[in-house]
Amino acid sequence: MELGFWKKLNKPIMVIAPMSGVTDEAFRLMFLKYGRPDVFWTEFVSADGLFSRGKKFCIKILNFDKKQKPIIAQLFGSEPEYFEKAAALVAELGFDGVDINMGCPDRAIEKKGGGSALIKTPQIAKEIIRAAKRGALRGVQGKKGVIPVSVKTRIGYDKNEIEEWITAILEEKPAVLTVHFRTRNDTYAKKANWKLAKDILKLRDKYSPETLIFGNGDVKSLAEAKKLAKENNLDGIMVGRAVVGDPWFFSGKNPSDAERLKAVIEHAEIFDALHKNEIVKNGHYKRFESLKKHFHAYVKGFNGAQELRNQLMKVKNTTEAKKIINDFLHAQSSPKRLQI
Repeated sequence: MELGFWKKLNKPIMVIAPMSGVTDEAFRLMFLKYGRPDVFWTEFVSADGLFSRGKKFCIKILNFDKKQKPIIAQLFGSEPEYFEKAAALVAELGFDGVDINMGCPDRAIEKKGGGSALIKTPQIAKEIIRAAKRGALRGVQGKKGVIPVSVKTRIGYDKNEIEEWITAILEEKPAVLTVHFRTRNDTYAKKANWKLAKDILKLRDKYSPETLIFGNGDVKSLAEAKKLAKENNLDGIMVGRAVVGDPWFFSGKNPSDAERLKAVIEHAEIFDALHKNEIVKNGHYKRFESLKKHFHAYVKGFNGAQELRNQLMKVKNTTEAKKIINDFLHAQSSPKRLQI
């Protein structure tokens, strides 16, 4: 087993969950400024897509700079041969590790045998891990070491299947296993069952003692993350939805309303800089709409937030968003509470 950089980190290790359309480079750069996690993850990218006609788009998802290291590239798919090739590419691109998505409940991904569908085909899942390890080694030939391979999954498909499913993964000895404590059919609705952590740790100790175990599901604050890690004896915690709109999450800071609104503009400007070549006309470019989920997450919890969110959902570019926010701030009757 290759643990690589993981063995150098202090525990509990705090990381951000890979979220499609969310954890892009602009998002990561906001956390780099206000409070970074111990390790960054990219959005997930299709292993076979990296070698298809759409490879330019897939490669763009993997853009990062050295300041974001350590950073992990997450891959999804169902064909071992592509995982081997993709893992080699990830290593060549300078990533610190490769993670395999075996838990996404998206139906389009499942139809192709990837994500949570792999829970139904443990033998293919095992072959994928082996293939990724071969690729990770091939990608660093001539260099010192090999990048570690990790897995993110759920406790089962429609019921608790950790005895069979988690055991199958651990037999392949991944560097890290992140478990979202829900089944695939739970999606994100039912409460995450953190009580299963102790059973997963017993399996880890039996089949792969060096594998680090991370927990995921319903974590709402840094304090809660640390508490869950301590109570369940976990090596790390992966946080998902709670970090959206909160680049201060890992600093433990509670930002003012004004700071949140300033971050909306800042996030949009960073996004603009990264996508400046995509501008088409009237300052509007296709991917700008993807920013609005972040606008919605930042703008909450103060008087007038809903109306401001509604206005921001209609803007076509950063200039319009900035004007609406500045007008909102100017109109506030309590400048001490809202001041940039």
